[in-house]
Amino acid sequence: MVRRSVSLVLALVLVACGQTGKDDTLPMEPAAAPTASDETTWLSGKQAYEEVCAGCHDEGLDGAPKTGDQADWDNRSWLWEAVLFEHAKSGHGDMPAKGGDAALDEANVTRAAEYMLTLTYPETHRD
Repeated sequence: MVRRSVSLVLALVLVACGQTGKDDTLPMEPAAAPTASDETTWLSGKQAYEEVCAGCHDEGLDGAPKTGDQADWDNRSWLWEAVLFEHAKSGHGDMPAKGGDAALDEANVTRAAEYMLTLTYPETHRD
């Protein structure tokens, strides 16, 4: 009987040594954290402006006030900075929301508007 018990224990030890150590009853590993490609792309104000806004605002197309031309901006609301940010995000007149780039997040839109102000009023705004 002792011999049989020892044989059984040895057999169990040999079987256990042949296992890979993976226990299928354990929970799966958590999903990987999102990578940079999964997140919204961060753009500088200059990049966002050049990619989305410059097409109209550099030349003043369709009534867009020209960037850098203070006279084009002088007749705007006295709340023009707050209004500019709201119009950039939501659109106004012929200008579509986010300059027509729905994928552009609000932070990038704000940076583009701030950059536009820096070009137009360099003495009072810094990017």
